Amino acid sequence: MLENKRRKFDTYKRAPRVKSLKDTSEYGINSDVLGQIFGNWQFKYKYPERVRYFNQYEHYKTNVQGLDIHYMHVKPKKSNVKVIPLLLLHGWPTSIKEFYESVPLLTTTRPGYDFVFELIVPSLPGFGFSQGPVRRGLTTYQIAIVMRNLMERLGHKQFYVHGGNLGHNIGTHMATLFPNQVLGFHTTFPVNFSKIADWLWVIGSLWPTLVSNEFVDRMYPLSEKLAYYLEEFGYLHLQATKPDSIGIALQDSPVGLCAYINDRILSLTDPSNKLREDGGLSNYNTTDLVDNVMVYWSTGSITTALRLYKEISANQDMEDVLAQIPSPVPTWALRPKHEIYHSPDFVLRWKYPNLLGITNLDEGGHYLAFEKPGAFSDDIFKAVDSFLKFKNK
Repeated sequence: MLENKRRKFDTYKRAPRVKSLKDTSEYGINSDVLGQIFGNWQFKYKYPERVRYFNQYEHYKTNVQGLDIHYMHVKPKKSNVKVIPLLLLHGWPTSIKEFYESVPLLTTTRPGYDFVFELIVPSLPGFGFSQGPVRRGLTTYQIAIVMRNLMERLGHKQFYVHGGNLGHNIGTHMATLFPNQVLGFHTTFPVNFSKIADWLWVIGSLWPTLVSNEFVDRMYPLSEKLAYYLEEFGYLHLQATKPDSIGIALQDSPVGLCAYINDRILSLTDPSNKLREDGGLSNYNTTDLVDNVMVYWSTGSITTALRLYKEISANQDMEDVLAQIPSPVPTWALRPKHEIYHSPDFVLRWKYPNLLGITNLDEGGHYLAFEKPGAFSDDIFKAVDSFLKFKNK
């Protein structure tokens, strides 16, 4: 694998390259920004050291419904308080790496709380170290069943769930399908995906009083938001229609894979990043970004990961049905300032009638656990404390 990467790097260095336009990432990731990430990967990235870093936590595989599912299982080293099982679900194009800096924060006791977390952090099917399906049909609500079965396999009949990005979709389905097992749901992507929520978004452009004044700019003007989605979401159409075509190209080029993945991470962290000279790279450690790319490159999993978007599109009718069903599970929303969608509080409560709290941040973007592990971990503790008090009422 390392020799193959070295040969690919050599080919990339010899090939003619076109530099990006100066000081902008509006055309995609800027070549100078990519050069900083690639330079770290090529010259500074110490593979044996990073392997030790990844292996600081225990990794396992188990077969669930015919698929070999990889997961990290981290228990608190010492605890004289209650231990809470928490399932952490990543999205795309992140991986289990998204939660690495949060693990010690969540498995260490802290003042003011009488509990600590036992973490189960799986690679989604087809992502990273988890096996992908060989037949069509595995979409997010079916992955929700796989994740429930994984937790039962580990002895947890009841547990808590966090999800962001695709992990939000899966976690929401778990809270909808298994309300007696999911004791609480925490999300950093608090969105109601029902059709009526979409209509209210349009109606709210005519009657903006439907939205709290402090959040109007996160939803409107409607024309600007639609233009933003058209500009940024081209990848969704590509992945929902021809995932194998783009996947084959990306798996053949570590530099192309690095560019594609990090363009999404940097762009969706803050829309203004595309106007910044560094493209938003200052929000992240470049080694962390390379670690995340390495999960996909070393496992050859980019194509199977992209296929999930095709499956979601092909099974949209069932996704829509589940989106209409309220979940009674206690829920907590952590809203980053630059989240790509904003659902008003009352719209969220249609889906999550027991929405116990919302934390509104004045910073952060779509991959909050990756970008701001401290703020993310603090909110997890606050949310679960609220869940426990709600349960004991």
